[in-house]
Amino acid sequence: MAGLSRFLHPEASRRMLVDEGEFIVDEVSRHWVTRVVPVLIVVGGMLCFAAMPWLGAGWWVGLLLGLGLGAWGFYRIHVEFMDRFVITNMRVFRVHGVVDQHMATMPIARILDISVRQTLLGQLLGYGHFVFESAAQDQGLKQINFVPDIERRDLTIQRVIQRAGLRARMEPVEEFDGI
Repeated sequence: MAGLSRFLHPEASRRMLVDEGEFIVDEVSRHWVTRVVPVLIVVGGMLCFAAMPWLGAGWWVGLLLGLGLGAWGFYRIHVEFMDRFVITNMRVFRVHGVVDQHMATMPIARILDISVRQTLLGQLLGYGHFVFESAAQDQGLKQINFVPDIERRDLTIQRVIQRAGLRARMEPVEEFDGI
């Protein structure tokens, strides 16, 4: 049964370098808006079940279509649930996938620039997209989409980078005090 849990829950903590002192600062699941289409697919499957009495001898078409749409919709909901973006004190990484799992990692030290992109709908519903730039040309962790409360997550990453000592701390300069 322990092997089955990896298909049911993302368990980002098992990918941690605990011996090296790594700990999770923030674990982010995708915004609820990513589940709207899969839920509509499940509702479409339920409507196929409801239409079965009116299909007469072709009731089995409604049954098969309802089962297919329902299974596909629930699978898509689970795929969205399994997608995690994790910020630790040493790196950022993304784990996604149900049967085939994929993990992309970027050490905090390699993050050169973070762009935050928010569409109008994203601003209204409270999500955005991260675009990471690093020194590497080809990277596995370039864009993270549908991050809820993107401004707070951006500040969290900036704070982790600052605490790691990777960016210089600005001291107040006396000649600028009068400005």
